[in-house]
Parts: sequence; C-alpha cells; structure tokens
Amino acid sequence: MAANPGFPVTLDVKGYVVLVLGGDEEAAEKTQRLLDAGAKVIVISPTLHERLKQLAASAKVIHRGRHFRETDVESAIFVLNMIRGDRDFARSLFAKARERKFLLWSVDFPEASTVNMPAVVEAGHARVAISTSGMAPALSGFMKEDLERILDSEFVAFVDWLGQLREQAKSNEPDVEKRRTMLREALDGFRLLGKVQYPKVWLDERDKARIG
Repeated sequence: MAANPGFPVTLDVKGYVVLVLGGDEEAAEKTQRLLDAGAKVIVISPTLHERLKQLAASAKVIHRGRHFRETDVESAIFVLNMIRGDRDFARSLFAKARERKFLLWSVDFPEASTVNMPAVVEAGHARVAISTSGMAPALSGFMKEDLERILDSEFVAFVDWLGQLREQAKSNEPDVEKRRTMLREALDGFRLLGKVQYPKVWLDERDKARIG
C-alpha cells in the first residue's frame, strides 16, 4: 500500500466557512474543534448527535437538515466528509474538490481526500499532531491516549511559564541572540522520554521473520 505523507501544515480557518457532512458523534467532535479554531461551521445532515443539536440550538453552527447538494460548497474552503461507507459519494466529492479547489477530508477514504487529518494531542497551548499517512489510523489513536497522559497539567503550566518568560525577555532584552540563549537555557534539562511497548502478536511476527 503506497502512503503519501503529505506536507504538514496548520490551517487557519478563523472566519472561514467549513462544511461538516454527517451528524454522528465523530462529526460533533470535529465540529467542536473547528469552532475552537474560529471557523464558521455548517453541518449538513438529516439527523444530529445530541452535542450537535445543542450547538445548532445555540446558533453556534448552522444546521441544514438534509443531504448534501453541490451548491453547498460554493462558500467553503474546507469540507469534512464524515459519512462512512459510501465510496461513490466520497469519490464524486473528491472530483468536485479538485474542480472547485476546496480542501477535503473523508473519514473513511483517505484516497478520496486532498488533506490528511492527524490525531491531535492538546495540552494547553501545545499541540502534537500524529499521523501514520493513512497506513494505521488506529495506532494514531493509541499514541494520542498515551501522550495525553504524559502531557499533563504540569506540562501545561510549564508551557505557560515559558510563554511568560519569552514575553519578559522580549520586553527586557533587546538583543535577539541573548534572548534566544536565555530561552534555550530555560529548556536545559527538558526531555520527553518514553519507551514503546509492543503487542505480543507483533513480537511473535517479528521473531518469525528473524528466524526465517
């Protein structure tokens, strides 16, 4: 299976229209992330998860209680296709994305997407994106859970402190190189240490390959 690692970037969606197609729990989670990033979200789905109903009732999102129409993409820069199991629809949407030049992510079909959606660990101001280039999406989820345990409340406070230190340095030290040295010294001793624990089924497979 060929994988395309892509070119990782962070998309600024603040003030822009983003479509979410589908109304399940995962669509609700992605919608909240888009709202947190400042996007104007339009959810298109005949049915809605309870969280999405609440967002629509409070006018935080626009809900169109129907199926997708081609005209829906006219003002959107990004479309999240959260509809599972419909390969034909995903492919037709992919062709439309190429034609109309909007970004597209399809939850079930990475080959019918113009962008990849990494798993994201959020720890205060820090963000860690995890992607397997579509090869093993479930692994990204496992790694996300472990990193969320590691990057705890103390790490959040540490990042906040570094931000305050940086602002103080910008105010008190005009020399750029001296500021850079000061901030690097503040990080002296920081390490993110970890060890990978592999499942038995993989260890057995690995050992068979070595013997063979």
